[in-house]
Amino acid sequence: MDVFLLALILTFLIALGGREQLIIAQFSTATGRDVPLLIIGIACAAVTAAVMAYAGASLAAILPRRAAEMLVAFALIAAAVELAWPVKIKPMQEPTRSYVAIGAVVVFRQMQDAARFAIFALGAWAVFPTTALLGGAIAGVAAVILGWSLGLDALKKMPLRTIRLVFALCAGISGIVIGLNARFQFL
Repeated sequence: MDVFLLALILTFLIALGGREQLIIAQFSTATGRDVPLLIIGIACAAVTAAVMAYAGASLAAILPRRAAEMLVAFALIAAAVELAWPVKIKPMQEPTRSYVAIGAVVVFRQMQDAARFAIFALGAWAVFPTTALLGGAIAGVAAVILGWSLGLDALKKMPLRTIRLVFALCAGISGIVIGLNARFQFL
């Protein structure tokens, strides 16, 4: 239950102002909040959460315990770097209606975002990666729905950069502490 709640909370908070949320918001504004766009965004969030949770669990299963903890630390530090990196979304030249192209862009962005790195880390840490998958998928879907419903203009009014920097600091400190703990364990 703790991994589910951590994945739920962390994924939603870390996804605020992320590239995929801003892309969905941008297309939502341009297309008049199309329902197929929302369905594509929801499907992408669920699929990428599943891939990252099971990738983390699969890698952690073949590693010794301390190496698996170091994997969690590296994933959290990668999330911190991605969170600290400024989010720049190019304005669309013309609204596209190709949902396959939009889905491909969203999946590509989600596979390299901080929220999915957190799901990867929690999947590696969890006894049952399905809990990380469910929490991450639900939160990812909620972040997509928020971006779709608010649109790009409303999201730009929020202090998303500050929020992302605070979470970058938290993820970085967590990764360092977990890494040091894995490195200097005596048992």
